[in-house]
Amino acid sequence: MEKISILAITKNGVNIGLKLKQHFPNWDIFAPIKFLSENNQIIWYSDSTTEKIVELFKNNNAIICLFSLGAVIRLIAPYLKDKKTDPAVIVIDDQSNFVISVLSGHLGGANELTQIIAQKLDSIPVITTAADVNKTIAVDLVGKEFGWKIDDGSTVTKISAHMINEENIAIYQEVGKMNWFKELPKNVKIYHSLEEMQNSNSSGYLIISDRIFEGDFLKNSVVYRPPSLVVGIGLHWDTSKEKIKECLDFCLQKFKLSEKSIVKLVSIKKPENVKGLVDIGKEMGIAVEYVNREDLAKISIPNPSDTVRAFEGTSSVSEAAAIKVSGGKLIVEKQKFPPDLTIAIARILD
Repeated sequence: MEKISILAITKNGVNIGLKLKQHFPNWDIFAPIKFLSENNQIIWYSDSTTEKIVELFKNNNAIICLFSLGAVIRLIAPYLKDKKTDPAVIVIDDQSNFVISVLSGHLGGANELTQIIAQKLDSIPVITTAADVNKTIAVDLVGKEFGWKIDDGSTVTKISAHMINEENIAIYQEVGKMNWFKELPKNVKIYHSLEEMQNSNSSGYLIISDRIFEGDFLKNSVVYRPPSLVVGIGLHWDTSKEKIKECLDFCLQKFKLSEKSIVKLVSIKKPENVKGLVDIGKEMGIAVEYVNREDLAKISIPNPSDTVRAFEGTSSVSEAAAIKVSGGKLIVEKQKFPPDLTIAIARILD
């Protein structure tokens, strides 16, 4: 987590906060100025705790509250939005007997942080999310550690309920880390084709793919997008951001691939970076990588070009760059968008 703060409002709480600070030196401790001491590890505040917790709630990834659970709930209740944006909130009692995961247990990481803190303080962790207490798959966390994205979160709650109630769940996976689970629950089964999965009479489906699907089965599915696609781009120095995006969207739609699975945009290294490519990378939040022409020239590609060789010193940019950086398989051969753009897409093979 990027930013974590401790809020203590009693003397015991301050002492517990200082113990945590020993283990986690980057965490900030906040305490009321009425307990002011010469300890420079604590940030003393003079405003009310009601005001302070609102500030911390807005500006932290996690808050560790060293006072009663009821008081914490009353203070944060007006500011709750949703589990995708709310920070993790953890409560520790005044004697550090219990470390309680209160808010954003899964997506916010409160459950994991609760376990870590409880171990450091020799306390009892209290975690109440159903997937954890039932030792089953947390649908909203599948692949999170590998950078997988959920395509549409609207079905997560429904499929989570099926999972927790031990109804039959089918998994179909095409890309991404294959051994993401330790042990599958008895109600979960892997299928090796989409057709098999759909014919399994399961209550819900977990689909791990970079492909776009259509069908009623998606109403009962959570689709995960691993970072599996590398887009190779051949372009001129003045190719615009707008053209790159328009043509990339065309390719994704034509070959039914998800933008959420793109991990890199790659091209040939030039004396100066092409502004259009830099800008589209920033706009899409996707890393841009460059490959030397000598390395591109060594890659075997299906569509070499004498014209490209004459201008770039290698017979391919888009296909060769995609294959080189992905280390995988070309799934979209060079698509031409005259006069200044080519696009190819390769899939990373985990």
